[in-house]
Amino acid sequence: MRFLMANALGCVSLYHFQTVNMVETLQEFWEKKKRQGAALKNGSLVVYECVPSANAPYVCYVTLPGGSCFGSFQHCSTKAEARRVAARVALVNSVFNEQPCRTITVEFIRKSVQEAIASFSGSGNKSDDPGTSIAAYQYMLEANKGKTMLEFQELMTVFQLLHWNGSLKVLRERKCSRQEVILYYSQCPLDDCMRSQMALDWISKEKKTPGIVLLELQASLQELERAREAGRELRFPKEKKEILTLALSQIETGSTSTEWSTCDPKWLGLCTNLANSKH
Repeated sequence: MRFLMANALGCVSLYHFQTVNMVETLQEFWEKKKRQGAALKNGSLVVYECVPSANAPYVCYVTLPGGSCFGSFQHCSTKAEARRVAARVALVNSVFNEQPCRTITVEFIRKSVQEAIASFSGSGNKSDDPGTSIAAYQYMLEANKGKTMLEFQELMTVFQLLHWNGSLKVLRERKCSRQEVILYYSQCPLDDCMRSQMALDWISKEKKTPGIVLLELQASLQELERAREAGRELRFPKEKKEILTLALSQIETGSTSTEWSTCDPKWLGLCTNLANSKH
């Protein structure tokens, strides 16, 4: 899923961007959306994260209330500049997101499903088969009609992570329906608990295939860097990097259990709960 490329910023008035406080304007934009009734379960706060570095170039990420993440894409000599550039990319995408073509409607769903089917051509997936990834994507879109794609991003990222992590396959093997899984995760924030549980999954994979976490982390870092420099939406590759970094740190310290004790027990028992509900 692609958003406006950061390089497209050159098409917008340079004078406009030189005279606007990007950070303040971006925050005001999302506060206004919240007042207008936008469904933002995480509130209207825009969150910035500067990558620790002793020297330039500096990198900053910005996560929007709907879950989308963008980053500074050019060489930034100061942290403040990196923050402004990240805010600028996010603001352009936020404004573009207000276009009617970015709202999830019946027609939008139809076109999105057609595009997904085309991308899976020859794979045997069918949009009317509830057991396929396309069917799950269609179901998620239908359950979020009226939202914009930026507002839908966090749920989309969760399912991208579940697919990447292998959790969707496990739930499918346990006869959990797509509808049950989607309903459950629609109510779950992408928070430290979820990241911790996914990190545990990768620690288990590491025991079976030594070195897999480091290899996957290196690939994720490269993916994140390419996406950032191209001005694309970053939430999925960034979350992969954070989950794998957490898993690797636990593997290196030999601590893989006590850190997760504060997690929501419903999350830890999800597969069992859903599986039991089927019997």
